[in-house]
Amino acid sequence: MKILSSCALVGALAAASAFAALPNGRVAPDFTTQATLAGKPFTFSLADALKKGPVVLYFYPAAFTPGCTVEAHDFAEATDKFKALGATVIGVSHDSIDTLNKFSVSECRNKFAVAADTDQSIMKAYDAVLEKKPEYANRTSYVIAPDGTIAYSYTALDPGQHVANTMAAVEKLKDKKS
Repeated sequence: MKILSSCALVGALAAASAFAALPNGRVAPDFTTQATLAGKPFTFSLADALKKGPVVLYFYPAAFTPGCTVEAHDFAEATDKFKALGATVIGVSHDSIDTLNKFSVSECRNKFAVAADTDQSIMKAYDAVLEKKPEYANRTSYVIAPDGTIAYSYTALDPGQHVANTMAAVEKLKDKKS
């Protein structure tokens, strides 16, 4: 039955057509929420993270689903390069912090934080709600510049280009700064 539910979720997600995202240049909505890194909960503040450099904020529908697992693995592999560019990576979903504690260890491979948005306030503020299944986030990635403006946004349910696209946007920000 669990496999059938997962297949139904994947099918519903693939059928969704909401591709809204906040426009580049807009001030990113500030937020503070419960997050976890390597299974250790902490409070994540966007404002604090931006003091260190750009933030790659990515929304994903649900922990432990096939596309979200692929995306987490991809971000985990790229985290050291993001860090070398001064960027912080954080993923956000509606999942509970207990679920995310496990996801951060197994799928995020202890490399980057994931945050709980159980009331969906963050995904709503970022226009990252999946239209056909509004309890889930749409797969949307943002690069937020240290000045708090959105430098890049990308929405696609296919996780394949999110890391490459956000990496290119972070590199572009670094080049502008140099």
